[in-house]
Amino acid sequence: MAVPKRRVSHTRSAKRRTHYKVTLARPVKDKDGTYKLSHFVNPTTGEYK
Repeated sequence: MAVPKRRVSHTRSAKRRTHYKVTLARPVKDKDGTYKLSHFVNPTTGEYK
């Protein structure tokens, strides 16, 4: 079984994780012209899709 010879430092592991970014949810335009989040119910019409 492979065992690391030395402990990985906090800086090295943080450098590896620099590309893990959280993206914000973008609202989409619905049929009636209002904006809503995708996969959510439209608050004005009550429609899901």
